[in-house]
Amino acid sequence: MKKFLIIVGVILGVLVLAGGGYAYYLYDSVKDTASDMHEPISRETSTLRADKVETKEKDPISILLMGVDERENDQGRSDTMIMITVNPNDNSMIMFNIPRDTRTEIVGRGTVEKMNHAYAYGGVEMAMDTVENFLDVPIDYYFKVNMEAFEDVVSALNGVTVDNPFAFDYGGYTFPKGEVSLNADEALAFSRMRYEDPKGDLGRNDRQREIIKAIIDKGANVGSINKIDDLLEAVGSNVKTNMTFKEMNDIFKNYKGARNNMETFEIDGSGEMIDGLWYYIVSDQEKQSITQKLKEHLEIS
Repeated sequence: MKKFLIIVGVILGVLVLAGGGYAYYLYDSVKDTASDMHEPISRETSTLRADKVETKEKDPISILLMGVDERENDQGRSDTMIMITVNPNDNSMIMFNIPRDTRTEIVGRGTVEKMNHAYAYGGVEMAMDTVENFLDVPIDYYFKVNMEAFEDVVSALNGVTVDNPFAFDYGGYTFPKGEVSLNADEALAFSRMRYEDPKGDLGRNDRQREIIKAIIDKGANVGSINKIDDLLEAVGSNVKTNMTFKEMNDIFKNYKGARNNMETFEIDGSGEMIDGLWYYIVSDQEKQSITQKLKEHLEIS
């Protein structure tokens, strides 16, 4: 469901442990996993950038995380889309969900539809192009995560702890208000509930981000080689990205402090029925405000 978290968490945890006797084994294992995950796209850089970002030079970067539910003979849709920008110069990170029902132009298809249709029509690249067009900021990297990986990762971490804003029951589980420890099945249920939430899909997005932060924090403090092995297996089997192993190493060295200063927010909008379909409508003013915020964070004039 989320992936930069996994990568950041796994890379951090692995390289912290790499100072011990397992150094070569861990480095080699992570490199193999990164190779399995690597799935480049046709473009080398976004058309909204003059030059390709250099992680070695600590350029601020942007990442699109896509949680997809792919079935046999069906490409699926990106039901979870999360935009992340990371600025290593001031050690900060911005993370927010893009509501899947957001009404927007689908770049490359010439239609105006729901945001999550882009992946169904044209895969990763059409989704990236569509989000770029919507936000008017470049997307440097993507992480595509099979939804099945979510439980695998939480299980490999032996569960996560979240801060739950209100008590609710869902999927046969009870989630009290406050700090809650979740196993893999509970975490999945926690992140999926929306109809009982007064904020609906936006409330679900809040819980998804809470899970991501919990995974990042725990993944960055992995304490055993067995957890590393399990994490690498979960990641390598269920995640694809255009980020190279070298870039991952650069991010560990130059960007890791950003996770401690994370800002999250929601895209403000309203629901509207158009031609019998429900859409999330985002005003031009709201989009311009987000665009300016992200450009400043990415240090783009």
